[in-house]
Amino acid sequence: MTTFKDREKGFEAKFAHDEALRFKATARRNKLLGLWAAKLMGLSGEEAEAYAKEVVKADLEEPGEEDVFRKIRADFDARGVDQSDHQIRRTMSELMAQAIEQIEAEA
Repeated sequence: MTTFKDREKGFEAKFAHDEALRFKATARRNKLLGLWAAKLMGLSGEEAEAYAKEVVKADLEEPGEEDVFRKIRADFDARGVDQSDHQIRRTMSELMAQAIEQIEAEA
């Protein structure tokens, strides 16, 4: 009986660990995305960092990444940045892979 409990605890610990990594990777991706978008909007330095923080905060509005996408899309539209929805989503995917690599390298 203890073997099953040990396995259960092991699975629970792995799940918690994986969720923590996913949260970190998503937050890192959002920061990288914010910096990318800031550059395209002509922001740099502290303005770019502040914008990246806004993008990270935008992800807390609802589950999933649509809130982040909508923020970037709206900000690009407001500033006249020519990026398609596909380009934004592709960049989000590419930056997620980059964020995961960075976090794995730090571990």
